[in-house]
Amino acid sequence: MKKRCKWVTDSQIYIDYHDKEWGVPVYDDNKLFEFLILETFQAGLSWITILRKRENFRKAFDNFDYNKIANYSNEKYEQLLSDSGIVRNKLKIKASITNANAFIKIKKEFGSFSKYIWQFVENKPINNNYKTIKDLPAKTELSDRISNDLKKRGFKFVGSIVIYAHMQATGMVNDHTTDCFRHNELLNSK
Repeated sequence: MKKRCKWVTDSQIYIDYHDKEWGVPVYDDNKLFEFLILETFQAGLSWITILRKRENFRKAFDNFDYNKIANYSNEKYEQLLSDSGIVRNKLKIKASITNANAFIKIKKEFGSFSKYIWQFVENKPINNNYKTIKDLPAKTELSDRISNDLKKRGFKFVGSIVIYAHMQATGMVNDHTTDCFRHNELLNSK
């Protein structure tokens, strides 16, 4: 039987997420934006809640198309507020629209959001060697720095804890515990 990080439950959706996505370096702007939106909605909730609603979020938010989201009307905003398939939080929905606009500005400035975000880790994942999940930080000095920079650029709901979770999800850091089979598999990922 494969050893996984201890936070993984026996839920198949969690197992699949852990085994195939979490910690895998993401350089695609569309996917980075998707994780940014999902992490925003996850703030204060469990990740499994968001994973279970992920497909609903995809449908509700036009497959996380930041160009479309940046131009959402009040009508679309109201529609999202009444969508029981997603987390209906006024501030988080508004933040998604705000963040889509800020995301587009970064793309214009840097050529891609990926170039912008990955520069913080010198374009390669940081491989941590935590033995237990108790050793995993909720945030770091680096996530503080990224969070502050994103806020200066107009992003909302991007506190250091949200950003560190984003870094873990998108493989900017390899935080699989050393006893997890994925830790070594991701050591040499680029």
